[in-house]
Amino acid sequence: MNPTWDKGEWPDKVRISPLGWLLVVLRIPVLLIVIFGGLALLLLMRLIEKPLFGMDRPLTPWITQTVCRITLRVIGLPLRLKGPRMVGPGAIVANHASWLDIFVLNSRKNIYFVSKAEVAKWPVIGWLARATGTVFINRDRREAKVHTEMFEDRLMHGQRLLFFPEGTSTDSCRVLPFKSTLFAAFFSPRLQHSLQVQAVSVVYKAPEGADDRFYGWWGDMDFAPSLIKMLAQPRHGSVTLVYNTPVRVDSFPNRKSLAAKLESQVRQGFDDQRLTG
Repeated sequence: MNPTWDKGEWPDKVRISPLGWLLVVLRIPVLLIVIFGGLALLLLMRLIEKPLFGMDRPLTPWITQTVCRITLRVIGLPLRLKGPRMVGPGAIVANHASWLDIFVLNSRKNIYFVSKAEVAKWPVIGWLARATGTVFINRDRREAKVHTEMFEDRLMHGQRLLFFPEGTSTDSCRVLPFKSTLFAAFFSPRLQHSLQVQAVSVVYKAPEGADDRFYGWWGDMDFAPSLIKMLAQPRHGSVTLVYNTPVRVDSFPNRKSLAAKLESQVRQGFDDQRLTG
């Protein structure tokens, strides 16, 4: 996949210093303990939670949130928050810049990601995604009815589903046009008059002196080099979550107008934060 929106240019490879490699050696074991220890605890708790609560998950999302917060601390990436967070059930949409988004967004809300089906087959990331309740979908319009029923069931149980409407990750310096297909599920009779959706702008600030696209992960970039780069960074920049005002689905006539509004909110929050730093 060529990043045509970025003129095909890739960031220069980051040279890792001896201090950076030392940080990698120190941080990797801690991350493994935190992530897989948390996964083991989550699976154990799910054995108790599932027969008692079924689709509801009143306990395990808090484990996911704690693991994600600790992971960001281990990496050393500061997280800042702006705006009011949505109260109660609903859906969330956000721009997508990096694999880090999963940890960043999960660290402050109990949410369930909606992801393309092939992610379930990825090593490690796929296992973690399945264990934490990710909803996997095939991007095929013929399965729209199945998707709608799946979203309805999850949302009616009070779960917050998070979508990346851009459909792909970016270089962290832009917001791509939103695809509106999945928004059709929000207009089902069971959801349209009760569902709220919140747009979240995810804004990364590169470390001092680094390429602005430092945190971006897109195209054919491999996961392992990106992970090593993050672990080797002595002093990170930051990431800010801008929570925009939630909107009601029944305030819009159709999926395209809803998608346009949410895209506008994400872009505004993204641009404002990049200007102010």
